[in-house]
Amino acid sequence: MAEKPNTENLSARIEGLLFVSSGLVSLNQLAKVLGVSENVVESTLKDLDAHYKSAGRGLRLMRVKSRVQLTTAPEISNTIEEFLDLDTTTTLSQAAMETLAIIAYKQPITRPEVDVIRGVNSDAVLRTLLSKGLIEELGRADTPGRPIYYGTTPEFLQYFGLESLDELPFIDFDALEELHEENGDREILKT
Repeated sequence: MAEKPNTENLSARIEGLLFVSSGLVSLNQLAKVLGVSENVVESTLKDLDAHYKSAGRGLRLMRVKSRVQLTTAPEISNTIEEFLDLDTTTTLSQAAMETLAIIAYKQPITRPEVDVIRGVNSDAVLRTLLSKGLIEELGRADTPGRPIYYGTTPEFLQYFGLESLDELPFIDFDALEELHEENGDREILKT
């Protein structure tokens, strides 16, 4: 016999489901399993998220579009890394950070578009970012050569301690481009 949804333990059940899942879970999947609407799931997730943030808890909800995952809070990353005996010396090169920033802000974006912005070939850097799981292939453009579109992954969000891309700082690309033109720099921001 199926368990009826009980609003008193819905939060605990969602939390438990997210805890045992190995990755991102869709709101639709949670709603089906719990026998409630996606709106009820969304509302409960907002309450959980507020609880984690306001109480200084060690957990956070990471969202990627209509999917969600339970993760550790970025503030305790050093403790987690020490506990798991992780090598914290893994860093990204300047070229990788530059390329990753371009992809994060301009996604979906193709390698030729990244190359135009950076002014150099980005093949090796893209391979590195793909191998680290920070970017992924999103499809192909309907242009000659059918270049691959790239975008960031949930691992990118975790790496930088973000819950969503909305948390990226705002950059006024038009103002930045004007500054480069005033200084006589090459047009590096056109895509």
